Amino acid sequence: MTGDSRVDAYADLLVEQCVDVQPGWQVLLSGGMLARPLLQAVSRRIAQRGAYALQRVSLTGSGVNIPWTSDASTELLSTFAPIEAYVYENADALISIQAPENTREISALPSDRLALYQAGMRPHLERIFTHDLKWVGCQFPTQALAQEAGMALGEFEDFLYGACLLDWDAERERMSRYAERFDEAEEARIVTDGTDLRLSLAGRRGEVDAGSANMPGGEFFFSPLEDSAEGTIAFTEFPAVYLGREVNGIRLRFEGGTVVEATADANEDFLVEMLDLDDGSRRVGELGIGCNPGITRHMKNTLFDEKIDGTVHIALGNGLPEVGGTNVSQLHWDIVKDLRNGGRIELDGRVVQEAGHWCI
Repeated sequence: MTGDSRVDAYADLLVEQCVDVQPGWQVLLSGGMLARPLLQAVSRRIAQRGAYALQRVSLTGSGVNIPWTSDASTELLSTFAPIEAYVYENADALISIQAPENTREISALPSDRLALYQAGMRPHLERIFTHDLKWVGCQFPTQALAQEAGMALGEFEDFLYGACLLDWDAERERMSRYAERFDEAEEARIVTDGTDLRLSLAGRRGEVDAGSANMPGGEFFFSPLEDSAEGTIAFTEFPAVYLGREVNGIRLRFEGGTVVEATADANEDFLVEMLDLDDGSRRVGELGIGCNPGITRHMKNTLFDEKIDGTVHIALGNGLPEVGGTNVSQLHWDIVKDLRNGGRIELDGRVVQEAGHWCI
């Protein structure tokens, strides 16, 4: 809201800690119209650091030009605009602020057209995946996000700022203790009712997200070996939301690192469509461990949900090069699994977390 001092603190966090804008940088600043207070505050901080703020305002708050994507030819959709490609290949940083008026607006786009658009962009976004382009993605509280979470706007504002405006140095120190144990392990195993999934971490090291590329932070993550996923996982606690679509009761079975069986209680066709996007979409690109103490409930908002303390998430599709991932896909779908009701994480056969509580 305008005049909220937390907006200024949020802007400081994004510019100074998450991206650490340097003099002379050209910073892409994208956001929805409803994020105007934060866009203005971030622009001022960038100016004060002697850098350029290249502001891009989205009508929908999602960053997708829906009328253009609906009507453009398939040739246009599958080819990223050359001037946009140049921007992403030459900018120094990106600050992306989601502020949707309607969290499901993008679902009106046919998924095949959206897939063409994403495939055209993908080759030009490599600097984001490697972090050669410093970036942070975040949200600004809107009525739509509050409603999706089942909250009044003021309640959602308190929640968002409570999850973001933390002592991130202290959080990094705490999460690093847990991440080190995963770095030392050969295999991680996730076990609870309907779930017994093994993933190899051999030779891979994780990264702690404590106020860097995602805000809120509050996780540490790995790219497991691409052919290692074996077993089953049931995402039955929460719906999985992707591209404005909601899929309930996802169950996956892996063999040799690949999803060989996939079902869902609702919107199974969309799940299978995403799994069939390309050669990499049936593999695991990420294993993340949620640790944010300010996030304790599901919001139908992946940016927050994947950080719920006591959960894990599996991302189908694109791997993370910064932690050794080699899988390439236009899909990166984080799906959250709650372990707080009797689930456990094992490392090389030893229980390290049970019912959401650390044993190390």
